Amino acid sequence: MMEILCEGPWTWPRNALNLYRDDLQIFRSYDVDVYLHAPTIDMNPASLNTGIREETLRQIKETIDMAVEIDAIAITTHPGLIHRLEDRVRDMGMKLAIETIQEAVKYAENRGVILSVENMPARYAYFCNSPGEHQYFLDECGCRATVDIGHANTFGDPVKFLELDGISYHHLSDNDGERDQHLALGEGTLDLKVLHGLDNIIIELNNYQNVLKSREVLLNNF
Repeated sequence: MMEILCEGPWTWPRNALNLYRDDLQIFRSYDVDVYLHAPTIDMNPASLNTGIREETLRQIKETIDMAVEIDAIAITTHPGLIHRLEDRVRDMGMKLAIETIQEAVKYAENRGVILSVENMPARYAYFCNSPGEHQYFLDECGCRATVDIGHANTFGDPVKFLELDGISYHHLSDNDGERDQHLALGEGTLDLKVLHGLDNIIIELNNYQNVLKSREVLLNNF
């Protein structure tokens, strides 16, 4: 399986659908389960700015359309964040994020695509930064879960995220338990035992050599 991060310029869904639609048929020629990650740069379903929120929803929908075009199984989206660290702003942002994702879930269901919301690092600004809040989003939005093990490691007890209902797949990376560093597996504090028995996994790193190194860690330990 593989996941495509739909950021610009080439894999941005609007460009891919408008400029490379015929080329996308190549995905149907391989026996690989494909997943998509909706755009994240400048996107925020929790934004108090209506225009940003509407554009975020539009780009999630375009990612869903691209998923249909290439027979992708599911798409992942971030739950959003706040930029003013106040409880009243966070409460407002959570309400708006849930409303935005609910609309995206309806669109995904109509198109036969799974929409999955990812947990985020354990920081106040992020939503879904704890297992309880992640489950709350899943219940309120009617979506599935993408569990990022690296993000979960910053919470201190990643196993709790693996107990969520409706997990569609997992992102794997390592870190020091404090920051989302996307280290190769075995280079941080993640207890590799928590990975035992997991399937539907994506090694999510920024360096291909580290992807290969992490793959070897998985093969040698499991």
